[in-house]
Amino acid sequence: MRAPRIYTEQPLATGSRLTLAEGPAHHIAKVLRMQPRQPLLLFNGDGREYEASIEAVDRRSVVVEIGQALAAERESPLAVHLGIAMSRGERMDWVVQKAVELGVASITPLVSERVEVRLQGERADKKLQHWAGVAIAACEQCGRARLPELHAIGQLHDWLRTVRAERKYVLHHRSPQPLPDTAKPASVALLIGPEGGLSDIEIAAAEQAGFAALQLGPRVLRTETAPLVALSVLQFVWGDLGGAV
Repeated sequence: MRAPRIYTEQPLATGSRLTLAEGPAHHIAKVLRMQPRQPLLLFNGDGREYEASIEAVDRRSVVVEIGQALAAERESPLAVHLGIAMSRGERMDWVVQKAVELGVASITPLVSERVEVRLQGERADKKLQHWAGVAIAACEQCGRARLPELHAIGQLHDWLRTVRAERKYVLHHRSPQPLPDTAKPASVALLIGPEGGLSDIEIAAAEQAGFAALQLGPRVLRTETAPLVALSVLQFVWGDLGGAV
């Protein structure tokens, strides 16, 4: 059985003993119900994972001994910044989870004209914390040792003005343009609209900001499906899903 991978924000050093913070300790003791002497892998976002063994478990704490540091650089050579209009229910959780599995480098939740989710103040902070937890769990599952960057909720027009990437694309099912056969970029900004799509004014604003309209096949994809298809295509053509890095 594969040793569980657990994220912690704490510094990790080979040969040290560490009392884990409340979050990972609760997951190990209460969710996984692990016992002393069982192995696990720890990572803190530095690009490595650390072999570890549980020394003690009780209701309030978990103590581990840190073993060998292992190289675990599994990041895609293509840095994709996903700008995704927020969607209702669990759709956004699904997008964050699967985008992390597909190697996205950063995510910005966006408010556009047809977005029906309105989050401000404490509600926005709590939702971002929730999505950060979704991203961490996805990293634990898929083997990534670096966390993607999750940006604060932003307005679409602000993001269009400030995002930086070698190539920029806005997914637009009415565009006749497929992904161009051009030289491999190091970074891509990808814009996906909400359930009702981006308005004509927003698409025009994206094009004025340097985003090329992009179509991925003849069918209209749902807002939670579109980013996964687009990320898969980008990672296959320019990233690491095609087997070449």
